[in-house]
Amino acid sequence: MPNKHNADRRHHSGKMKFKVRNWASYKAGLRRRGSLTLWVTDEAIAKWQVPPRQSPGGQAHYSDMAIETALMLRLMFHLPLRQTEGFMESIFALLGVTVSAPDHSTLSRRATTLPSVSLGRMPDGPLHVLIDSTGLKVYGAGEWLQEKHGARARRSWRKLHLAVDAASGMIVAQTLTEKEIGDPSQVGPLLDQIQGDVEQVTADGAMMERLLTRRWRSMARTSGS
Repeated sequence: MPNKHNADRRHHSGKMKFKVRNWASYKAGLRRRGSLTLWVTDEAIAKWQVPPRQSPGGQAHYSDMAIETALMLRLMFHLPLRQTEGFMESIFALLGVTVSAPDHSTLSRRATTLPSVSLGRMPDGPLHVLIDSTGLKVYGAGEWLQEKHGARARRSWRKLHLAVDAASGMIVAQTLTEKEIGDPSQVGPLLDQIQGDVEQVTADGAMMERLLTRRWRSMARTSGS
């Protein structure tokens, strides 16, 4: 039967644990979940633009709060940067607000300089590092030709090698190589990126063999000196 197709992989909704007595209010509550209410306060309008700077240099037009607001709306509604710009412009037009929306290039440039967007802090103490790799498929013109015209295209892959802190799950080192590069060859470059102390390393057999060889050579050089 068509409705039985892939039934084992479908998401099955659980049964309700309570019995609905008032269906009118229940359905009204479900509709309210899709209601959208937006407003812009006077304080936000006053801080939307950056005050003129007194020192030499370029003048930024939008404040950090304006950029953070745009990025928050983008994250909430899963929008690309250009759609985020248009979404904010439509909100301001509906509300009759006189401020303007940051353009997509400004959002992309300023997002990396915000104080709230900073690099993660390295975990304290000796690390237990997990090392592994994954394949990344590169999409390009060959994929389009293969899908559109059935032409044979050569698949392109890259390898992403990661070193992860076992306690926090934070990525502490990474390398991107061609698909022909073996995993054991990246053990050294990954460990060299870690500034803190490494107490334990967990990897597969080939990586561990390369790690032990690297450690033995380092001990041999230390004892020889």
